[in-house]
Amino acid sequence: MSEYDRKSIEMHDRLHGKLSVESKIPLKTRDDLSTAYTPGVAAVCNEIHQHPERVFDLTIKRNTVAIVSDGSAILGLGNLGAEASIPVMEGKAILFKAFADIDGFPICLRTQDADEIVRTVRAIAPVFGGINLEDISAPRCFEIEEQLQDLGIPVFHDDQHGTAIVTHAALLNALKVAGKDLADCKIVFNGSGASAIACSKLILSAGENGYTSKVGDIVLCDSKGIIHKDRKDLNPYKAELSQVTNREGLQGGLADAIRGADVFIGLSMANLVSQDMVRSMKPHPIILAMANPDPEIMPDLAREAGAAVVGTGRSDFPNQINNVLAFPGTFRGALDAGAKVINDEMKLAASEALAAEVIEPSPERILPDPLDKTVAEHIGAAVAEAAKRTGVCR
Repeated sequence: MSEYDRKSIEMHDRLHGKLSVESKIPLKTRDDLSTAYTPGVAAVCNEIHQHPERVFDLTIKRNTVAIVSDGSAILGLGNLGAEASIPVMEGKAILFKAFADIDGFPICLRTQDADEIVRTVRAIAPVFGGINLEDISAPRCFEIEEQLQDLGIPVFHDDQHGTAIVTHAALLNALKVAGKDLADCKIVFNGSGASAIACSKLILSAGENGYTSKVGDIVLCDSKGIIHKDRKDLNPYKAELSQVTNREGLQGGLADAIRGADVFIGLSMANLVSQDMVRSMKPHPIILAMANPDPEIMPDLAREAGAAVVGTGRSDFPNQINNVLAFPGTFRGALDAGAKVINDEMKLAASEALAAEVIEPSPERILPDPLDKTVAEHIGAAVAEAAKRTGVCR
């Protein structure tokens, strides 16, 4: 057990969790009580009944996000269940509050049935201005998110889209450092779960929406090797991507995929990339090895093998690629704009705004400090503007 493990358990034990509910008003007099509760509150109920949109003005809904998990894919730990997911969801809530002043509520469900999760979220949605899905395993996470897009409030699976936003921003700045053009690049993903699929789709949509040039090619690998359109064992989400990626029809394993590539993005497991693999890439390759807690290749080894830029998910190395840079500002912008969804244009606006926070990218700095609280403000403004521009606001 590490020092941080011990400290974290002690802190949670001492405080009994990380969250509490705090009133915005005092309750010191009978007048306070009559205004906040009965009889005064009845008029507020009637106002909302007569004008349903006023719920965003008169209640916590306008600034409240449900952080929903079934505990099936907790961090890198796997399927530990609802109760074990609570500390992570509490953590997400305090990040929402600290970086974007959003009130997040942990909603940890003792079911892993996709239809039941959808029904439950629909039932609780009246209280919330947005839904952040978290730590739900693939492919159910895709199905659940898709079925909830008609709620009239933003529904956003952070493991997919938060990862995609921050990874795309890191890629944009890493390309500047390495002197590479996205249109000429071959990008290899190892891991083809929710995060990798969302990252691939966002990179592809960036070219289609005119944010950046189209990518040269993307090749994804899963535990069985390179994904190509002739494979018969792909789920529908991998099969869909196989039609627009790996245009050369590569087959084989990771070593075959990475040969001649410009960029490696790892969302898989530790120590799967060797120095020889890095040496087989194009000159000055970019390595974004984000497996946690240990990356696919350690940064010093990747640099020794010729990597121009190395990023990981860890805070003890330069270039930490962390979702905290993305999700608070993205939801801040969506809530402020009264957005009904978070569309690709809003995600791309978030990514571009995040990349722009680093004026002069360097090998040691392609993203801003995760503790910089101005980042969420700037991303929020860009996301709100994109929501209004694309006509998805209430």
